[in-house]
Amino acid sequence: MYLLGYDIGSSSIKASLVNIQTGDAVASAFFPKKEMGFKSVKTGWAEQAPDLWWDNLKLATQSLIGESRAAPCQIKAIGISYQMHGLVLADEEGRAIRDSIIWCDSRAVPYGEKAFDTLGAETCLKHLLNSPGNFTLSKLAWVREHEPENYARIRYCMLPGDYLAMRMTGEACTTASGLSEGIAWDFTRNEPAKFLYDYFGFDPAHIPRIVPTFGIQGRLTPEAASELGLFAGTPISYRAGDQPNNALSLNVLHPGEVAATAGTSGVVYGVNGEAKYDPKSRVNSFAHVNHSPLQTRVGVLLCINGTAILNAWIKNNIAPEGIGYAEMNELAETVAPGSEGLSIVPFGNGAERVLCNSEPGCSIHGINFVRHQKPHLIRAAQEGVAFSFKYGMEIMNDMGIETKTIRAGHANLFLSPIFRQTLSNITGASIELYNTDGSIGAARGAGIGAGIYANEAEAFATLKKLITVNPEEKHLKQTDEAYQRWLQHVSK
Repeated sequence: MYLLGYDIGSSSIKASLVNIQTGDAVASAFFPKKEMGFKSVKTGWAEQAPDLWWDNLKLATQSLIGESRAAPCQIKAIGISYQMHGLVLADEEGRAIRDSIIWCDSRAVPYGEKAFDTLGAETCLKHLLNSPGNFTLSKLAWVREHEPENYARIRYCMLPGDYLAMRMTGEACTTASGLSEGIAWDFTRNEPAKFLYDYFGFDPAHIPRIVPTFGIQGRLTPEAASELGLFAGTPISYRAGDQPNNALSLNVLHPGEVAATAGTSGVVYGVNGEAKYDPKSRVNSFAHVNHSPLQTRVGVLLCINGTAILNAWIKNNIAPEGIGYAEMNELAETVAPGSEGLSIVPFGNGAERVLCNSEPGCSIHGINFVRHQKPHLIRAAQEGVAFSFKYGMEIMNDMGIETKTIRAGHANLFLSPIFRQTLSNITGASIELYNTDGSIGAARGAGIGAGIYANEAEAFATLKKLITVNPEEKHLKQTDEAYQRWLQHVSK
């Protein structure tokens, strides 16, 4: 028997089939094989067609079933992870009214900033734990002003995962966790943020029915089952945004537990047992997948834009031509921790929220033409990314998240022994790497929501730890000195 998990990214749609008993992913597939891409008709805009997600979800599902040879009736539940903060507008028939304004679109910044200034920092941070910023409701405000004809057709304002679940089940619903991603959840009153809807002049009837993150949220209709090649009546029993879901996939569910990723951009996501916020909004607080009125579980999200993209830039422009990342790591290991005084600040991929939305760019400091060579630059780049994580995690620590262990997938920069050892040394935390990903996590979440697993412990009993990295006593002083040097080049 199996569980099916989807991970709806902005680059591709991934599907994984997980054996209920062993927890192993028996098959995975993703589409398209090249990046999905998005429309950007103006600087700072980013849109994708929801039907494009559906078409690639169908292809991934069909490939998965073909590879695994699983009978559709053997799939007992479906879970969905999706790109956060996107805006999907649906009409009375459930059709998308316009392309989705996705997470990286920045057109709504002025609307969120004006709401924050007008309503006041105290009101917004107390109730929302965030500024309305460039999140989903602010994007809806842009549509209301610039596309009144589209706004007039709205029946539901949805997130990407809500829309795809509706395509599968014919039912429009969302979650408290999802609403909090759009900065539309009032943590003080434990309900949709009516005062923000009133401020923007939105109709609360646009909010879909609210369902638990874990639970039967709907069942595949015969039409959707036919398109996907699945069994009609299969329950959708879990959905969450990609970062909360990544934390779930790593069994990060309780206060003090921390998950991390280090792809093109990097994320540290820690669970807080109190509804706290950063007064400067340098990190964001959302309802975690297991948050409830009786159990406060707030996910605090730190995002660093310039992480593995810096490592890729070093590979393409600095490293010896033709070598791969493993060979780069071997070169970097010939240099001692601290890169002999060389520091690289990695903020070269757009505005950094952790720096109060400033955009300082990437910079290299302390270079010595006699001493420093390519291996120094490779190592300093990875150290700089680890230091940027540490910088943001200090903010999280001030909010009450004391990090003792960081869990991550065995992927991207966490494949580098230098990066993970530097991160362990500078944070003092152990790092645990697991063989899991978002689609596998969504499948496990579906098992919890459908009651197939009795509890979270049973769902993650088969999660396999691959590597543990502990701080190296002999290099702690060197690493801290390098971090203090790096800090001198970062705007406070």
